[in-house]
Amino acid sequence: MIKIAVYGKGGIGKSTTVSNISVAFARKGLRVMQIGCDPKADSTVNLTGGKSIDTVLSIIRTKGKSCTLDDLVKQGSEGVYCVEAGGPTPGLGCAGRGIIAALETLTEKKAFETYNIDVAIYDVLGDVVCGGFAMPIRDGYAEQVFMITSGENMAIHAAANIAMAVQNFADRGYAQIGGIILNRRNVPREEEKVLELASDFNTKIIGSLNYDECVHDAEEKHMTVLEAFPESAMAKEYMTLADNILAVCKETGGPHKNGDTYRTPLN
Repeated sequence: MIKIAVYGKGGIGKSTTVSNISVAFARKGLRVMQIGCDPKADSTVNLTGGKSIDTVLSIIRTKGKSCTLDDLVKQGSEGVYCVEAGGPTPGLGCAGRGIIAALETLTEKKAFETYNIDVAIYDVLGDVVCGGFAMPIRDGYAEQVFMITSGENMAIHAAANIAMAVQNFADRGYAQIGGIILNRRNVPREEEKVLELASDFNTKIIGSLNYDECVHDAEEKHMTVLEAFPESAMAKEYMTLADNILAVCKETGGPHKNGDTYRTPLN
């Protein structure tokens, strides 16, 4: 099973990107599970037609250990299996608790084996990398970590913190940095700054997503771009990104060269 964690600053387009990647993987014949690890519990909303699904944390509160996989996992677009970890009432409890509960429960109930999952994708808020938010990195749930960033300073700062966290766990044989996804906001020196970030952590930009209004148009329809606008340039960019992620996950070679960027054509 390919195990991926995608981190990024809140509002950077992480869940939108992950949902489109999930659909791209599914269209390649892979069985995909997307696990939302954000207390907002909206990672999978564009895979479920805009309908929120019950979170693992809320289900555990009401049903305890008697909950079943049918309670926890719902199928969305292209058959993608959707899970939302959830979080506490605002101002009460630890925001990472939902992630811990979700991952432990899915493991205990053998969700990945039961659904014969080929690709598990953890969509994780990257503003803080502590407690439950670091769980996909430190407890072996993910093998490759990808950071989504623009050229905005706060987004780059968050991505750097994530990369440092991954490196801190590297000597324990946990996840490694798979690469950086540039989600363009068209700010000055954007690619230059993100290439500098990649060089600092001995990794590369594995995909570059241009700003396109069709992303927002698709979200208004509660759909992924791949479903709403399958022939668009943006859909092709998401498909290319999915190919590049799979290539990284299947690599058996050594570490990435500093500052390398995939330049796969979009046509």
